[in-house]
Amino acid sequence: MVKIIPLEPEISVAAKLGEADFAELAARGFRSVVNLLPDGETPDQLSSAHAEALARRHGLAFRYRPVMVAEVTDDEVVDDFARLIDELPAPILVYCKSAGRSTTLWAQAAAGRLGIDQALAVAREAGYDLEVLRDSLAERGEWLSAATPADAAVSMASGG
Repeated sequence: MVKIIPLEPEISVAAKLGEADFAELAARGFRSVVNLLPDGETPDQLSSAHAEALARRHGLAFRYRPVMVAEVTDDEVVDDFARLIDELPAPILVYCKSAGRSTTLWAQAAAGRLGIDQALAVAREAGYDLEVLRDSLAERGEWLSAATPADAAVSMASGG
């Protein structure tokens, strides 16, 4: 079984999954799986279609949202990730090649709810030092708190 790293009670991350991992996830009570690993990134990974079929076979909701390493801090990607997490039944497991992208996206999406210090502390406890994101998280939070709800909705809808 792949190592599961809990970040919040309802959200965990892991490195790429194998076939047997989906049955184990269902047995552990997970209800959803998010695959961030682009098809073909590593030669030994499951394709997104195969992973989805395995997830569905075990009663798990599945979403494929491929994210390249260079895209992990893009506003559109972070917003998409936050929406996925809000929409899917919990508990949710998010996976990528090493769990790094998954943790980085989670920290950015969670900083508004938990606070920047707490999100970064959880990531650090999980083995990922994301301190380099502190300034961009603060700027993003200031922008979102300064915008009216209508402004934020329009900006997010337009990818901003």
